[in-house]
Amino acid sequence: QVLLVESGGGLVQAGGSLRLSCAASGATDRIHGMGWFRQAPGKEREFVGAISWTGGSIYYGDPVKGRFTISGDNAKNTMYLHMNSLRPEDTAGYYCAVQYPGFGSRWSSDYHYWGQGTQVTVSS
Repeated sequence: QVLLVESGGGLVQAGGSLRLSCAASGATDRIHGMGWFRQAPGKEREFVGAISWTGGSIYYGDPVKGRFTISGDNAKNTMYLHMNSLRPEDTAGYYCAVQYPGFGSRWSSDYHYWGQGTQVTVSS
């Protein structure tokens, strides 16, 4: 079992920045990849990005390319999502998840452990 706890969400004006954190604990040796997803009310869960936990490969969803950056700190078992140039359409609950096995998937069904989510609200 891997426990994930997200933090860092909040209210920000359009054009602003936020950094989300996802701290993992428990069976962290199972982590091959980690990902970020988001879900707005009435919409499907959307892939934001993913990182290979050992090789460092990083993948992004098209809506966030060039604005969001994913990084990881293996020593702290923590993944980060740096969000810049935020837009009102980025408003959503943001969730981190662990992919096991494999990494880099855009499909939420490939992820087996999920955090409780953190809300990001971008005002216009």
